Amino acid sequence: MRKYNTPHRRRVIKTRLTEEEYAEFSERVSLCKMSQSEYIRQALIKSSIRPVITVSPVNDELLSAVGKLTAEYGKIGGNLNQIARCLNEYGAPYNALSQEVRAATAELAALKFEVLQKVGEAVGDYSNAWEPSI
Repeated sequence: MRKYNTPHRRRVIKTRLTEEEYAEFSERVSLCKMSQSEYIRQALIKSSIRPVITVSPVNDELLSAVGKLTAEYGKIGGNLNQIARCLNEYGAPYNALSQEVRAATAELAALKFEVLQKVGEAVGDYSNAWEPSI
């Protein structure tokens, strides 16, 4: 009796296919010149399946509202930066006000980042994709 150096596989996966699906599957298996089992194992190991993210109308409205808020934050931040630049150019008389503007800009950036993180949690983990840009 011949011994094979392969792992002993005990788990069985079953599925049903339509005639068209089975014909396509069989054609692919024969083109690859491997067994059906080996073809399925290779497909499982070497393919990457990405989850489909569906956006419900509620999430779509939320994303739209947050997009508008984010744009508004950007405009406010830009205005604050312009004010800070002017205050820095004129120097000493406005130092206290200049520091307040810088603090407000930092708070605005933090708020924007926090809102985007919360939205990311609500619709899927996109918190790493958004970073504060103010």
